[in-house]
Amino acid sequence: QVQLVESGGGLVQDGGSLRLSCAASGRSLSYESMAWYRQAPGKQRELVAVITRGGGSNYADSVKGRFTISRDSAKNAVYLQMNSLKSEDTAVYFCATIGASGPTYWGQGTQVTVSS
Repeated sequence: QVQLVESGGGLVQDGGSLRLSCAASGRSLSYESMAWYRQAPGKQRELVAVITRGGGSNYADSVKGRFTISRDSAKNAVYLQMNSLKSEDTAVYFCATIGASGPTYWGQGTQVTVSS
């Protein structure tokens, strides 16, 4: 069993930055691929960024060049640095462990609100 806790969300102005954190307990994340998802009101949850066990990463086209996913094995945590935020980035952001068939464990989410 893995427990994931996100933090770092908040209210930021258009063009601002935030850094989200996802702290894990119950199991080391070193051998897990991890992802950040987001869900805006009235929309489906969408994949934002993925980081593999080996450190490779992929991003949704909408955030490429603005967001950076990273991990710290010593702290058993994953991060999402979000720069040049836009109003359309407003959503609840979730971290998740990624198994062979997709997400396996989810955090409770953290709200990001970008005001224009």
